[in-house]
Amino acid sequence: MSGGFEPFFLPAPAGERLCLFHPPRAALRAAVLYLHPFAEEMNKSRRMAALGARALAARGCAVLQIDLYGCGDSSGDFGDASWEAWLEDAALALGWLRARADAPLALWGLRLGALLALDAARQGAASPERFLLWQPVASGEAMLTQFLRLRVAGEMLAEGKAATGVQDLRSRLAAGAAQEIAGYMLSPALAASIDALRLSELRPARGAVHWLEVVPEAGRAPT
Repeated sequence: MSGGFEPFFLPAPAGERLCLFHPPRAALRAAVLYLHPFAEEMNKSRRMAALGARALAARGCAVLQIDLYGCGDSSGDFGDASWEAWLEDAALALGWLRARADAPLALWGLRLGALLALDAARQGAASPERFLLWQPVASGEAMLTQFLRLRVAGEMLAEGKAATGVQDLRSRLAAGAAQEIAGYMLSPALAASIDALRLSELRPARGAVHWLEVVPEAGRAPT
């Protein structure tokens, strides 16, 4: 154990998945699976996710964090990742967690990870009693557009003008050509899956939903 958590590699299709398990440091109250956000957002949020996991563990939660296929230190390339593979990873992680923590289940997702948590429950991978959604993405299409703009902004900074636009990138993806965006190779299949996601269509059939969102100023409505 390192720093109160246990790192390990979980055998999975096409390799292994890096996991961090935070054992409960009080009487077991819940089993929590954390699903991380998309691309560079994952790296930028690692510290807050770790702090959150430790805080939950201190209150009696068994918390499992997993690097999805092609992400972080797990096997595979990001360019080969798919939404279906990430759903399979979520189901695999849930199976591991439930075998070690006989307690009410909660799914905790940040940004796109919140939609993955809701979709995993919809697909039958779990029947959680609670969802913890941190700054959830409301529209996969809008999030993908913001991601594609990183390519446009990078070209403007490097060349003084953009050689491509968001619609150009979307057209190339629709034609089946993977695109490199901010150091990440985005496959057409993953782009299409993200485009189709809507938070409003993933409302769980059961379970309490705790939605936490940071807004830029007091009084501003959440997304």
